[in-house]
Amino acid sequence: MRSITSAHSARRNSRAAARRLRRRPVLAVAGLSLGMIVAAGMTVTTPTSLAEASGSTPSFALASFTAPQPLAAAPSPAEAEALSAARATVESADASIAAASQVTTDITASKLDIGDAETTVDTVELAAAVERLEGAKALPTLMLPSIIEDVTVLADAVDERVAELRGKLDAAKALKAKQEAEAKAKAEAAAKAAAEAAAARAAEQAQSQSPSQPSAPAPVFATGGAVGGTSPADAQATARSMLSRYGWGDDQFGCLVSLWNKESGWNYRAYNASSGAFGIPQALPGSKMGSAGADWQTNPATQIAWGLGYISGRYGTPCGAWGHSQSVGWY
Repeated sequence: MRSITSAHSARRNSRAAARRLRRRPVLAVAGLSLGMIVAAGMTVTTPTSLAEASGSTPSFALASFTAPQPLAAAPSPAEAEALSAARATVESADASIAAASQVTTDITASKLDIGDAETTVDTVELAAAVERLEGAKALPTLMLPSIIEDVTVLADAVDERVAELRGKLDAAKALKAKQEAEAKAKAEAAAKAAAEAAAARAAEQAQSQSPSQPSAPAPVFATGGAVGGTSPADAQATARSMLSRYGWGDDQFGCLVSLWNKESGWNYRAYNASSGAFGIPQALPGSKMGSAGADWQTNPATQIAWGLGYISGRYGTPCGAWGHSQSVGWY
């Protein structure tokens, strides 16, 4: 199916041809008149008239004959141009009718309110004009320009309505996409806020149940660790060096040690066969830690960096995560 733009271009060409055709009727009529005069001036002499002129009776009979049929003349350049313009106009009008049908189908399928009560395009007049133009191809070319113009005007009106409806449909689709994005963002924010509130309540409950206990547990620290190593002691040393990035002190480090002692024993290769959790923070799945580095399977520092970011975003502090873990068994 040709686009509305190409249909407009075809109709512009057809209009130009129609204007050229309108300049030729005078010449065509003059030629036709001259032919009629010559035909009228010719006489046919028959044997009867010859006999009357001589006063004698003919003694022979006329032989019957069939006049030869004239050969079909090839169309003149003007006729060829007129027929070409008519065909182009019909094709572009058909494209306009098809586009009108398609935009209505698209609006119906979208189930959107485009702000227009009428979502169809009236193409009845255009279709009738196209039918007239199709029939006029067999008539003298002098009749084609006015019919071509009628079809062109009607097709332009259909195209304008199609463009209007298409624009309204596109706007409705854009509005729907925006509303869906806003609703999704709102739901995600509400879920995050609910999770944070639940974590805070769990932490408060844990503290209220043992008021004599300090906020941080008494963890079992590994000793002799070095930042960058792979042993549990090294991993704890690495984690401790990262706490200042989040504004956390040693009280939070105690909660972190207890939390990851429970989860993995600070073993960067720890794997939970039942859940699929992996690494020091027991990420589920472990591939989540790929956002912190491609070496998440072998580098404790990468796992720790991801785990601290997760705790900060979801629970605020390691103690918040530890309280949640104590309350429900996971964090």
